[in-house]
Order: sequence, then structure tokens, then C-alpha cells
Amino acid sequence: MAQHAASPPLAHSRAGTVYLVLDDFGELGCAYRETDAAQADPKTVVADLLSGQYRHPLRVVAFNITEGWARDASADIARKVVTRARELDHDLPAAVRDFAERASA
Repeated sequence: MAQHAASPPLAHSRAGTVYLVLDDFGELGCAYRETDAAQADPKTVVADLLSGQYRHPLRVVAFNITEGWARDASADIARKVVTRARELDHDLPAAVRDFAERASA
């Protein structure tokens, strides 16, 4: 019987929680964006949203395989994005503003 190598950890955060953004690419459809495992954390997601890295973010999903859970983290991330934008006196990109409004409703 062949032995399989252990899977590498998905994230290097202390909690092992991974955050992925569902992005809308228009006619091409929606997809969870490719994310470096070491940068699948809330701080990076917020920074990427503020810098316009996403075309039209729809949702942020958080999951932790070790603990066996997944949840919609959109409202939490939206609050963090708005707070960080205010701290930096930074205008939100239109698509991120739409995301924050939808997630906060």
C-alpha cells in the first residue's frame, strides 16, 4: 500500500482560519480568488479590498478545517474595511463600497 504525504497546512495563522473572497467576473462568472496560504487572513483581505484587488467582491468566507467549521465572514470584513478606510482617510473603491453596504444590511 502506498503511503501518502501529509497535506501541508492551508494557512499559517495561529488559529488556522482561512479567508477567501468570492469575486464576480461578470460574463466569466464568479470564483473564489486564488490566495497565497500565508496571506489568507483578515488583515490581508482588508488590505486587498482597500487597494482594489477585487473586481466585484460578493462574499468573504472563513473556514477552519482543524476545528471543522465554515462561516460567512462578509459582515465582519466589511466592518473592518470601513474602519480601516476611515483610519487611513481612504475612499473605498466603488465595488468595495457596494460590498460593504450589502454585507452590512
